[in-house]
Amino acid sequence: MKTTKSGNIRRMRRGVRCGLVSLSLLMLAGEVGAASRLTLESLSNRPDKLSGGDVLIRIGLPTPAAAKRLRVTLNDTDVSAAFRPSSDGRALIGLVEGLRDGRNRLVAHARGAIPARLELVSHPLSGPVFAGPKQEPFVCESAEFQVYPGGGTLGTPLDENCTVQRRVDYLYRTTSGAFRPYNPAVPPGDLAVTTTLDGATVPYVVRLETGTINRAIYQTAVLDNPGVPGPSIFNRDGAWNGRLVYNFGGGCRSGWYRQGNGTGGVLDHRELSRGFATASASLNVFGNNCDDLLAAETMMMVKERFIETYGRPRYTIGWGCSGGSYQQHQIGDNYPGLLDGIIPSCSFPEVAFGTAHTLADSRLLWHYYQNAGVDWTEEQLRAASGFGVFATIPNLDNGAARLDPVPGRPDRASAEFDASVDPSLRYHPTDNPRGARATIYDHAVNSYGIDRETGFARRPLDNVGIQYGLEALNTGQISKAQFLDLNEKIGGMDIDANFISQRMTADLRATFAAYRTGRMLNGGGGLASMPILDYDQLYTDLQPGGDIHLKFHHFSTRERLRKANGHVYNHVMWSGGSNAADDAAYPGRVAYIQDRALEAMDRWLAAIVADRSNRSRAAKVVRNKPANLQDGCWTRESRPDFIPEPQRFGGPGTSACNDLYPAFPSPRMVAGGPLASDIIKCELKAIDHRDYSVAFSGNEYARLTGIFPNGVCNWDAPGVGQTRLLGTWLEYTGVGRYHRDRLPHRR
Repeated sequence: MKTTKSGNIRRMRRGVRCGLVSLSLLMLAGEVGAASRLTLESLSNRPDKLSGGDVLIRIGLPTPAAAKRLRVTLNDTDVSAAFRPSSDGRALIGLVEGLRDGRNRLVAHARGAIPARLELVSHPLSGPVFAGPKQEPFVCESAEFQVYPGGGTLGTPLDENCTVQRRVDYLYRTTSGAFRPYNPAVPPGDLAVTTTLDGATVPYVVRLETGTINRAIYQTAVLDNPGVPGPSIFNRDGAWNGRLVYNFGGGCRSGWYRQGNGTGGVLDHRELSRGFATASASLNVFGNNCDDLLAAETMMMVKERFIETYGRPRYTIGWGCSGGSYQQHQIGDNYPGLLDGIIPSCSFPEVAFGTAHTLADSRLLWHYYQNAGVDWTEEQLRAASGFGVFATIPNLDNGAARLDPVPGRPDRASAEFDASVDPSLRYHPTDNPRGARATIYDHAVNSYGIDRETGFARRPLDNVGIQYGLEALNTGQISKAQFLDLNEKIGGMDIDANFISQRMTADLRATFAAYRTGRMLNGGGGLASMPILDYDQLYTDLQPGGDIHLKFHHFSTRERLRKANGHVYNHVMWSGGSNAADDAAYPGRVAYIQDRALEAMDRWLAAIVADRSNRSRAAKVVRNKPANLQDGCWTRESRPDFIPEPQRFGGPGTSACNDLYPAFPSPRMVAGGPLASDIIKCELKAIDHRDYSVAFSGNEYARLTGIFPNGVCNWDAPGVGQTRLLGTWLEYTGVGRYHRDRLPHRR
């Protein structure tokens, strides 16, 4: 049969029309299918990270009528009765109980709708979920935990996991500012009232819940008049403003192998009076626990318990100073979604590097000073350290107990244990070599792994190639003889923190793990799309007795954010912290600034929530930052003024804020290291005479090359093993074994 060109064209057109019709029908079928589909969502937490055998579920409905024909099963058991309509009528909400440990199958059916299935993985309430094997030994302290002032203790634990019976207390705030037990049958005459951020004026009555989760003691608090229904997962009574503040406690010294007898505080007037709910746990106090991974897991589980009691908060704000800042930074970056905005103060990036490197260098400098081969003045050693005052060197030498596993050394600050940890449990190199080691590395052994040669945690601590005092030499503050003697004799510390003549060499597996897993704060994980308001709160760079809370740490965090994300638009920095003298001279000053910080973060997050655009979360964070929320510093007054000014690292004379609160470098920065403080082990380069403003004689140069036979730090290059973050929501299946999150995002 002969085919004409025009016939071919007609057949092609008919084929195209048929194809378009078929495509339209398929698209319509897809739209109908989507419109008639049920959806399942875990409101408690990620569906594979649940704990305690229950989960708050939202069932999205294609039409309100679907609710009448709905059947929900958990592992083939009908749980439909748990669900009630949401306030908008577009969904059902219910607390599903009876999950078994491990995998569970939740299925929702409705006539005329496509079923929804969701796999749920539940873990024991005592943990672990993702943080790996439990720490041993572990000391329970519920018998010492005061539930509230005058409220007694939690008593003896019920099992080896430190479990106690959950309890609820109602307290009221008196007009004089104290919290007392509340009995609705006998209304107190001194009951205060408060007006929340939403404008509701309510009796100042608080529901305080206390229990144990992940072997930690947790508490939550929320405004709740027991005479009015709610707040609950189905009803909010207008007192709780729908927001949650999670309070993180500070410390680290003595924060080993114990449950702890205090939280970061939940009876906080600043937060409760404004209608915020509060939550905290004993393992979120770094004076009880100094492992950020365990802190993240605990925070996640406590927040899950809160949600299953009151419903999902509009957003969650992190709050805390010092050790509380470590936790906010690392939880925010490594486990995004747990915190929506953070207010770190007395800030550090993390304990294991930003802090530990400065502590280690200070201990070595202080030891050298007492054994130097040439004379030094205090001012000369201060210049070599970079600190604002000489006293910071011995102060941080004392703080370096965090690196020392041996308790009870008579000659220097040594391993510190809380009295709850019996001496028979503590490490000693000869008397108890398998005992618990009080170091930040051994406490985080799940992250770093075990060195088979020693049996202890691998240690990512290094000072090979560091030219201590380099800038002080180049600016004429120390002599060539001092520079050479310092670097020749500074040495290092062995695995038991004994002084040795050799420099310290980092374990490369631990170094690589630190970068990959976020033990070294990266800044490009969850922090990339999170509002951050950093307030120094403590300004101690020039405190006569020295202090660990140094201002350069705030800038280190900012630099890491800049390196990871190309900007710091989501990072606001306020300077103007106080010390003991300021607190006495200007009462109420810090509290005033903290009030402004909480209110500013709330405005920022509220604007982000209200942004219904299709922009990314990171873009919304930047776009919705309040116009009047900016960098600056607060003057020294009880009611301080704010000086708006970009915060940049520098000393006096570099800016108005730096005149008031100058920042000083760390020993590694004086040695040429970066402000980001993010290099664990430096790459080496050949000694180059152009790096020195002084001329070395032949003998001096030979001595210098003998001190650094393999070269000196090349700070312009990335560190050894410095690599990208593997990802967020890492799971730990054993000591030193971790992998990416494998959550199936099915609904």
